[in-house]
Amino acid sequence: MQVVIGTRGSHLALVQAQTVQKILANAYPENEFVLKIIKTKGDRIQNVALDKIGDKGLFVREIEKELLAHSIHMAVHSMKDMPFELPDGLCFAEAWKREDARDVLVLRTADSLENLKKGAVIGTGSRRRACQLKLLRPDLNIVNIRGNVDTRIAKMHMEEMDGIVLAAAGLKRLGREELVTQYLEPCQMIPAAAQGQLAIELRKDNKDLLSKVSAFSDADAESAAQTERLFLQKTGGGCHMPVGAYASILPDKRIKLLAFYGNTDGTKSARCMVTGDTPEDVAAQAAAECMAQAKN
Repeated sequence: MQVVIGTRGSHLALVQAQTVQKILANAYPENEFVLKIIKTKGDRIQNVALDKIGDKGLFVREIEKELLAHSIHMAVHSMKDMPFELPDGLCFAEAWKREDARDVLVLRTADSLENLKKGAVIGTGSRRRACQLKLLRPDLNIVNIRGNVDTRIAKMHMEEMDGIVLAAAGLKRLGREELVTQYLEPCQMIPAAAQGQLAIELRKDNKDLLSKVSAFSDADAESAAQTERLFLQKTGGGCHMPVGAYASILPDKRIKLLAFYGNTDGTKSARCMVTGDTPEDVAAQAAAECMAQAKN
């Protein structure tokens, strides 16, 4: 049987899809796993900030239409790009092991955030990153930048920015870790919900393939992804609001969540840390605490 895997066409999206393709092909040699590149609205519009042109669905809707039309059998996404609500008939396979969730600084000349010159120009297309950077260094000049890793690196040099913020997971998957100047720990900058986590999306009725894909799941990654995405849902977070969530699973299997929430214009924000037994309880408590703090 031929299994068609849908993916965006960026270098990173292809690397992610190829990773899944290779694992499944090795495990199930009786099937042929092939890739199909699908262009999304988010790929076509590169010169406008994400919060100005729509929500997280910008990078997935066209792919989901092909899933529902049976043109592809499964799709590989970055989980942080996925809306909380999926179209009827679609679901995620259980989460696989997560890559590094941290954000990183790629700096042109300085060697750290602390040693950036006063008023340094840093590029990012993320309100979450921009808001937290300003909390760490209020003097920074944050400018909007979009595109794939190579595009952003090129823009940094062409426009003589002092640096950009990227996801560690993407650079590691691309084999470009040497670009990293500084890793920003979650205690400094809380990552996007499910950053570093792949999302493998299928039709609910494709139970055989769903079972095969979920065989590679990681229980801790599944719990963390659920907790972070529930926090995102309960705060109404998306491209329009600076929201971050990072869950870790403690030795006793309780969940610890670091959460960040800001209002739409970034003038108010709050952080909290919550520990609990279930994704639902932890996310609900963190959302309530952060939203209450941000109102004051």
